[in-house]
Amino acid sequence: MRFAGYSLEPALPGWLFHFLFWNGNNGVTVFFAISGFLITLTSIRRFGGLARFDAAKFYRIRFARIGPLLLLLLGILSVLHLAGAAGFTIPPQKASLPQALFSALTFHLNWLEAQRGYLPASWDVLWSLSVEEMFYLGYPLACLMLRLRWGGALFGAVALSFIAAGPFARTVWMNSEIWREKSYLGGMDAIALGCLAALLTDWLGRRISRAARGAAHWRGLAAVGSGLLLLVAIWPQWSLMGYLGRIGLDGTALALGTCLVMIGSVVRGESGRRWTLPLRWLGRHSYEVYLTHEFVVIWGTAAYVGWPRGPLAAWFALMVVLSAVLGAVVARYVSEPLNRMLRLRGPGLTSSPGLR
Repeated sequence: MRFAGYSLEPALPGWLFHFLFWNGNNGVTVFFAISGFLITLTSIRRFGGLARFDAAKFYRIRFARIGPLLLLLLGILSVLHLAGAAGFTIPPQKASLPQALFSALTFHLNWLEAQRGYLPASWDVLWSLSVEEMFYLGYPLACLMLRLRWGGALFGAVALSFIAAGPFARTVWMNSEIWREKSYLGGMDAIALGCLAALLTDWLGRRISRAARGAAHWRGLAAVGSGLLLLVAIWPQWSLMGYLGRIGLDGTALALGTCLVMIGSVVRGESGRRWTLPLRWLGRHSYEVYLTHEFVVIWGTAAYVGWPRGPLAAWFALMVVLSAVLGAVVARYVSEPLNRMLRLRGPGLTSSPGLR
């Protein structure tokens, strides 16, 4: 890992260096698990059960949440590319601007990168949306299974097949290193685990008394999940973690840990402690921060090179803060107003601009 020409690895302990700079894809895996969980649990509560799933309403809500900022981002990136802005110009051997736009709008930018190579970082972040949107396309069909006689078993079998396929997609099936990292199946095990965790959480919520929800073992379940997250995020040098990585189970373990934390927390009805406020804020605005943070990273790095160079730690902290500020501004003045407007135009939709 180099920043403005400097190697950062010698300056940090190995575990801290890995935690700070090699967890980008792990963060996406956690997001996929959270997405599957929230989409499923919210759909159960919104429609009264997955068997009553309303695909048209679901797609309107998804577009209201995702579409406005995505279209705005693509417009800005197009202008920067045409202007030849450093860090934002797509190399012609990788793709033309129309090809990049088409891939982003048809959910296969991950496939384009696997074929042509990485696009500029501000475009590259859209690979995870390709996986996420493919999940959105197939999810209503999976919910239709629940209307069949053995629909529950079929739904579970499909989810388990995705969980089993994920590690193979990340290690065995794919020849391209980029495709192993960003393939559809490579992310679907985390999403499927999140869906199953939400179904289990809903089942537990309807069968456990309020008093039983406060039992210590639910806190213990969340603690076990947190331990799994830390194992993958901080201690990759352990022989066990290296082995899990080679067979593709590190991502599955990360998603499983995330699900255990969510199950334990939601069943207990925890609203979150004061010290988690920044994390919960980032969770609510994760979409905006994720899509816009590369503007801060690219221009922040250029500024660091051009100005008298201060302490790297302070510069990194400043970029984290500025990324959060930019995400907050975009959420307040773009995403949330347009989300409310688009939802209010749909019959039976709420105007709440929350994460989902």
